[in-house]
Amino acid sequence: MKPRLYTKYIEEVRPALTEKRGYKNVHQIPRIEKIVVNMGVSASLEKGALEDAVKEMQMITGRKAVVTIARKSIANFKLRKGQSVGCKVTLRREVMYEFFDRLVSAALPRIRDFRGVGSKQFDGRGTYSLGISDQTIFPEIELDKIKRQQGMDITIVTSAPTNEEAYDLLKLMGMPFSK
Repeated sequence: MKPRLYTKYIEEVRPALTEKRGYKNVHQIPRIEKIVVNMGVSASLEKGALEDAVKEMQMITGRKAVVTIARKSIANFKLRKGQSVGCKVTLRREVMYEFFDRLVSAALPRIRDFRGVGSKQFDGRGTYSLGISDQTIFPEIELDKIKRQQGMDITIVTSAPTNEEAYDLLKLMGMPFSK
């Protein structure tokens, strides 16, 4: 069974984008390629902070998180080469659409005083980055079991060549942009 958002993309979003932009080929129509969820953990925290972050990331995404390590030493940040600095998960295909659906319909509306996400976080080539300051907005996280508030970055990579096309795609997919 295909995810609900994927069928919406096929049946509603693709025809709307084709009509609006006048694409001649199906392969020109922008689509979401992958979603990368990244959680940085400070090196100065206690020993179990990274393991807790990995567990919470697995609960949120449903996939095993990869621990990221520092590539070089930076003395001002008390960071050594090879030291663990966070974790990340890359989501593709059905899992990506399920996560995007949960993010848009369940997680983002749980943010206090939520008025929409900013439309200025595009990178110039159709990739949108979103920072979340607290992981407890996801319904999978049990508030009683978390030890510390942890933020995360969510990057949505699209095949759109420009920011305007990516904005149209994400807007039609249901991303709540602010005015």
